[in-house]
Amino acid sequence: MPTTDAPRRIAYRVLTPRLEVRCYAPADATALVEAMAAGTAHIAPWIPFGREPPQSVDEKMELLRMFRGKFDLGQDFIFGAFDRTEPSRLVGGTGLHPRIGPDALEIGYWLRDGASGRGLATEMAAAMTRVGFRSHAVARLEIRCDSRNVASARIPEKLGYRREGCLRGTCIGSDPGPGDMLVFGMLRDEFDASPAAAVPVEAFDAAGRSIGL
Repeated sequence: MPTTDAPRRIAYRVLTPRLEVRCYAPADATALVEAMAAGTAHIAPWIPFGREPPQSVDEKMELLRMFRGKFDLGQDFIFGAFDRTEPSRLVGGTGLHPRIGPDALEIGYWLRDGASGRGLATEMAAAMTRVGFRSHAVARLEIRCDSRNVASARIPEKLGYRREGCLRGTCIGSDPGPGDMLVFGMLRDEFDASPAAAVPVEAFDAAGRSIGL
């Protein structure tokens, strides 16, 4: 998390050209169950929750309550991504995760079955890049993925992240694993000149007030 003590207006809701990316609410449990029921085979090799048994709406509701609690406490920032033309349809998820050290956040993302190949994950990651630098004011953002996940690795490359290394045998959640982890990074002063900055984004705080990003 950033080292400054200056007040920050954290983005709870973010609009991109095609997506509404927002902090989950417990009421989104049905949408999450439906999205997972559509199929998880395409994410199962890379994301452990894609290999978990199906959960009921009540179980998902408890999960989303936990996500919201961590969001409000500033411990983790997990978002659902909804289709702006069909607001009840969850197309995937993304997040800003404070697990890589001080003044830095890691971006994660996933898409439901049938939503890939349209640039939606790139759009989500671009939005999170702007939110990470402008709302959270961190100095550094990272995107990490299994080296075998070629489609995921293309996303940071498209957005102007630099490939900084490969951590061998560290993708313990992969199947079959462990795999090698690619690390892509961007610094705050690199954002304005990056392709990520070209994606239009509107952001709103917990009270629904616009945040200028």
